[in-house]
Amino acid sequence: MENFTLFSDSKKLTAKNHQFLGVNNALEAVRRIGENRGKLGVFWHTQGSGKSYSMVFFSQKVLRTVPGNWTFVIVTDRQDLDGQIYRNFASTGAVLEEESRVRADSAESLKRMLEEEDHRYVFTLIQKFRTERGERYPKLSDRSDIIVITDEAHRSQYDVFAYNMRQALPNAAFIGFTGTPLVAGEERTKDVFGDYVSVYNFKQSVDEGNTVPLYYENRIPELQLVNEDLEDDLAQIVEEADLDDDQQRKLEREFAREYHLLTRDERLERIGQDIAAHYMGRGTLAKAMVVSIDKATAVRTYDKVRKHWDAELEKVRKVAAEADPADRQELEERVRFLEETDMAVIVSGSQNELEEMKKKGADIGPHRKRMVKEDLEKKFKEDEDPLRIVFVCAMWITGFDVPSCSTIYLDKPMKNHTLMQTIARANRVWRDKRNGLIVDYVGVFRNLQKALAIYGTARSGAGGASPIESKAELADAVREALVKAEELCRNEGVDVAAIRDARGFERERLKADAVEALVATDELKRRFLVHASHVGGLFKSLLPDERAWEFSERQHVLKILAEKIKAELPPVDIGAVMAEVEALLNRSIAADGYVMPAVGDESRYIDLTQVDFDALREEFEKGRKNTEAQKLRLSIQDKLARMVAVNPTRKNLLEEFQRMIDEYNAGSANVEAFFAKLMAFAQRLNEEEKRGIAEQLTEEELAIFDLLTKPDVKLSAKDERQVKTVAKDLLATLKRERLTLDWRKQMSTRASVRHAIETVLDSELPRAYTPEMFGAKCDAVWQHVYEVYSGYGQQPRV
Repeated sequence: MENFTLFSDSKKLTAKNHQFLGVNNALEAVRRIGENRGKLGVFWHTQGSGKSYSMVFFSQKVLRTVPGNWTFVIVTDRQDLDGQIYRNFASTGAVLEEESRVRADSAESLKRMLEEEDHRYVFTLIQKFRTERGERYPKLSDRSDIIVITDEAHRSQYDVFAYNMRQALPNAAFIGFTGTPLVAGEERTKDVFGDYVSVYNFKQSVDEGNTVPLYYENRIPELQLVNEDLEDDLAQIVEEADLDDDQQRKLEREFAREYHLLTRDERLERIGQDIAAHYMGRGTLAKAMVVSIDKATAVRTYDKVRKHWDAELEKVRKVAAEADPADRQELEERVRFLEETDMAVIVSGSQNELEEMKKKGADIGPHRKRMVKEDLEKKFKEDEDPLRIVFVCAMWITGFDVPSCSTIYLDKPMKNHTLMQTIARANRVWRDKRNGLIVDYVGVFRNLQKALAIYGTARSGAGGASPIESKAELADAVREALVKAEELCRNEGVDVAAIRDARGFERERLKADAVEALVATDELKRRFLVHASHVGGLFKSLLPDERAWEFSERQHVLKILAEKIKAELPPVDIGAVMAEVEALLNRSIAADGYVMPAVGDESRYIDLTQVDFDALREEFEKGRKNTEAQKLRLSIQDKLARMVAVNPTRKNLLEEFQRMIDEYNAGSANVEAFFAKLMAFAQRLNEEEKRGIAEQLTEEELAIFDLLTKPDVKLSAKDERQVKTVAKDLLATLKRERLTLDWRKQMSTRASVRHAIETVLDSELPRAYTPEMFGAKCDAVWQHVYEVYSGYGQQPRV
């Protein structure tokens, strides 16, 4: 795995199977460089599958395993992509030089870097292979150990530029990395790179869990495009060289009709209102991109969304101020969400843009200041940053990886590679994100279908399966998941419909009975929570579609039952809190009425030190037995974990407890017998907790004492008293002299602690300890101190 492991920004990255196979295929092409005449192939791995890191894996493996003084020329077609791909290589340690030293900004600098300097990597733009008057491009290097890697190998690389690259580097090898397949009309690609060297399409990526599926939602307003071939028509006109007056007027006439339609204020007002409402109604805090036809429209759309967002905020503030206390908390949470959500326009700069934008009704000034002053890319990429919606037209729609982005609002005519790359911004895996969503305001579906006809096929045998699914299919998925979840409940005597229809105390009783039935075994509890989570995730993905209303009350019953069951579980990682915050955005769809205390729900845990076991047994006999047993079990589990963390010799208790649970789950004991065993075990824990008092030792001192005396060290009463003194002295010495802040980080301080342990034990342990026992005890105490005392040492880390 040495050639397939990277470290990027403190994260360890290991190649996945498709990267392993693809890189090895490309490496084999390098080994056969003479046979394929430098055409190493096209490396098509769909967006989001780690294509950028595959470039690093490939180049690094060539450098390590193929003899030669290799130099890689990395070619992109945009300045922002050029900088981004350099950062990808630099962050993994593949490139150690400053960007200015390895970026070729002219043919002369590229020639110097390849011929006069020694670089493993050089970065440049395809546009540098342009000649001013169409003359022959000069040769830059005769070297045969140059490999040209082009990123997104299908846009501008194949006409004059591709020819010029071949003229400049006649003996170089070429490989094209792309996230989208080759389409009709791109036969020149094979002339430069050869055939596919590796294929990993969208469907394979989704099936293997490396990207999430995408859903399509048509929300085209009544004012819509009348010319579905807008982009094709424009491209045909623009590509005609040396436009004469008639052609120029044709261009203005054709474009003005469509552009005016797309940018009418009434249309943008309606779209801005819809985007605001749609984003607020989603069941997730994930981020979103709004893609407009040009920079001015991006700014105007921002203004419209901001206006309707602020109007909703003011309305919710007023409602919250007048709401009953029971409803106010959720409304205040919604106010906070609306207040903190940040939006920004991200567009490239140009000369005289203030004046040009003003003519189109857009004020770019405040946005340009913010783009210059703040690192908006970093903010949008950070999961917790409140910058959640960005408005773009060309920037960030290709080669930009933000896993937390789940929704693309498309209001720009697009086709082929650009369309596929844009929608793929939403297909990255992130937390509990189950899918991405493409919201179409301009009618790209026809072009989407055309692109998908190629996108899901090729040699991989995918059979043309579309990676885009409609919201109707998502609604069907919710319906199917609900049926399965409700069937599981029904088999356990839980009637979801009855809980949904009940009110007041009857509803609370039915919920408590349902929890009692669903926690009967760990396996049943796990299965129910999996079903409830699956339904909830699909339901959130469907929001804010009106079809969600059909399922809201049924999924809400499952949700509150799952919450009640999970409330009895031990605390989980703080990251799960985000899911609870997201749920606040969804609660208005299906309210649970007034909140009333559930029977037997007064306490999450039983305080074992204060428990009256006779009273607890009576409560068990008259109450819900599964629920009471679950509560006692979790209380024991929590207490036992803390006790073992302080004193590792208690691990035998932990093993005994786990065997008790396994036997119950296997059906070898009924709930009454299980509860009786739990009661006896809890009493033993109380006795164990009091043992330190009887031995006149603190819990920390008792842990050292137990490590020194267990298992089966035969000691006289006098020797035992001496070992207690040793435990006290050792702990006091370590805390006073050795356990300094961050002592575990330095070899010298770790050695000092180890030396103190050996010194105290060697000088104070009684003669009953043989040399072998002494070494074992030193190791055991050292391991315990290292694991438990991470800071100054005043308190153990539990």
